[in-house]
Amino acid sequence: MKTIPCKLVTIIAEDDLEQRLVDDLKRLGATGYTIFDVRGEGEHGVRGSRWEGENIQIETLVGDEIADAILRHLAEHYFDKYAVVLYVTDADVIRGAKYAGRGRAV
Repeated sequence: MKTIPCKLVTIIAEDDLEQRLVDDLKRLGATGYTIFDVRGEGEHGVRGSRWEGENIQIETLVGDEIADAILRHLAEHYFDKYAVVLYVTDADVIRGAKYAGRGRAV
């Protein structure tokens, strides 16, 4: 089966950043995304209560240029102010045209 290479961009952040991050992803060219509620422990420990908020994980499949734009934007605007985890992995997708959107991704 023929696949098309993409980048899977994964962002883990405070849930109060959700709408801001979604707006940024769309503005930078992502044509879709998936959001999960997540838990875990890391450098900042575990949040002590629900009052402190939850964490979310946002995933989007995009082409190389959009992935790079997302990485640069988040590094510049989020890393020094928020507990954000960001990583990119290679993904081979079926129906790659679905992620091409209006020619902005893959």
